[in-house]
Amino acid sequence: MEKPIISVVAPVYNEAEGLGEFVRQVVAALEPVGEAFELILVNDGSTDGSLGRATELARQDTRVRVVSFSRNFGHEAASTAGLRYARGAAVILIDADLQDPPPVMRQLLEKWRQGFQVVYGRRVRRAAEPLLKRTTSWLFYRLMRHLARIDLPGDTGDFRLLDRRVVEAFNALPERSRFVRGLICWTGFKSAEVPFERAPRFAGVTKYNYVKLLKLALDSLTGFTTMPLKVATWLGLGVAAGAVFWVAVVIGQFFFWHNPDGTPYRAGGYTFLAIAILLLGGVQIFLMGLIGEYLARTYEEVQRRPIYIVDELVGFGDTVAVGGPNGGVVKITNDK
Repeated sequence: MEKPIISVVAPVYNEAEGLGEFVRQVVAALEPVGEAFELILVNDGSTDGSLGRATELARQDTRVRVVSFSRNFGHEAASTAGLRYARGAAVILIDADLQDPPPVMRQLLEKWRQGFQVVYGRRVRRAAEPLLKRTTSWLFYRLMRHLARIDLPGDTGDFRLLDRRVVEAFNALPERSRFVRGLICWTGFKSAEVPFERAPRFAGVTKYNYVKLLKLALDSLTGFTTMPLKVATWLGLGVAAGAVFWVAVVIGQFFFWHNPDGTPYRAGGYTFLAIAILLLGGVQIFLMGLIGEYLARTYEEVQRRPIYIVDELVGFGDTVAVGGPNGGVVKITNDK
């Protein structure tokens, strides 16, 4: 197989039902372009037969290649692996659920030929997505833009095209806890956008529940900014200042305020005490948890475990399976 000009990377997790249609649409979208291309399906420990279906599709079309993990390592790890195996001068990240329409890839390629090194798809409409998800997504992107030191474009996902220079820069980044779209923006290469309407899923159900979305948001914030720690510092100072002011008020009431019968005013102790304990206790627990998130992230980085482990390669020939924070070799496997 000749070296491709275009590589398409698609993480796959329990997408067996719609995988054939996804491959068909990708091939139909790229064949008219007239450039050699490859489609890398990264099986992220699927349990529904996605690996078998992907292997079958690779046998039918040599342009389809499969990277299969030993277990589920997550969407960010699957995207990372696909970018490491991609050989094209232009690499397109796209989900396999067909919510990101493959025909839009041609528009991404047009922008790339104009000289842009990162071309991302911006969602102008999200079909069939609940209001809560749209609202939280809107808040997340704006929060990241204000807190993090990256120009993260709003209303975008991982659907984007990367020039080979961007891919090489991304592959050199060593951290284990990864937020792919944030790392790509961090590289700072020349970017452009292509608006599109996001479609409903072709089959199956979304694998990103609110717990996973919350974890992704937390990883993103702790990975790109220390602003939460600074906010915590100011919050602690604010609570301390409020406590000092409260003490001053109570002392002033004791010496200068009197009841109608002339006796000194006494503030109710139990109510104020309960409020103070709950307020200070809540703030302390919150700050401890926040610091714990940063410590846990540091601990994971120090462990230096691989980001993913490859169990099987299909369509690669005798290829070294790579993993780990620096692309280190973790297993050598023959094509199956």
